[in-house]
Amino acid sequence: MKNIPLIIILLFVIGCNFNGGKSNKNSQSKNEINISDSNPPEDEVYGIDKESAHKRAIELAPESFFWDGIDELAPFGSDEGDTALSEFRNWRKTFPNKPTIECLKWTIESVGEIKFEEYNEGITSEEIIKSQIEDEQFDDRQYIYTLDISVIATGFGQLVDEGIIDSQNKSIIRLALNRQKKWAELLTDWEHRKEYISNLIILERILDSA
Repeated sequence: MKNIPLIIILLFVIGCNFNGGKSNKNSQSKNEINISDSNPPEDEVYGIDKESAHKRAIELAPESFFWDGIDELAPFGSDEGDTALSEFRNWRKTFPNKPTIECLKWTIESVGEIKFEEYNEGITSEEIIKSQIEDEQFDDRQYIYTLDISVIATGFGQLVDEGIIDSQNKSIIRLALNRQKKWAELLTDWEHRKEYISNLIILERILDSA
């Protein structure tokens, strides 16, 4: 085999380094733009944050789980609760003067795929909840858990940001808390159900005082 002239090897190496550097530079710039675009403004709070919460919310909810952003048993710690809080804040910015019951209505109808009027005392029937859990065609994770947590996080999100829960919202939030307690009680194999129910009872106390 003939030896390759040294000059050709040097040209090849230089060419590769040049192209690689150009490619990496373009990739870095693109990533930097995406990261910048995806970050909220510095003065905008994302997720549950006790330090930026309303003073009255802190007084009414001293329990640490309430402010936990990663505790799945907390109102804002699950993905569903976190999303609902974010959606409430976005809705509030868009409709600052609308009654917050309209946000709950929108949440129930979009997440639960039902009419607002269907979210009533009937959903808390233990017999109905049990049959829904046992029904393989019914997605209780979506239409019980996710829906109720979305209602709870939306309702308590107002407390966190504004220090109140509008009185007309309380009966709706109470339905969600009540159904979640019964749903958890029926999940006899779930090891965290007692702790979850205990948290829900605390949320009921906060709701009454808000």
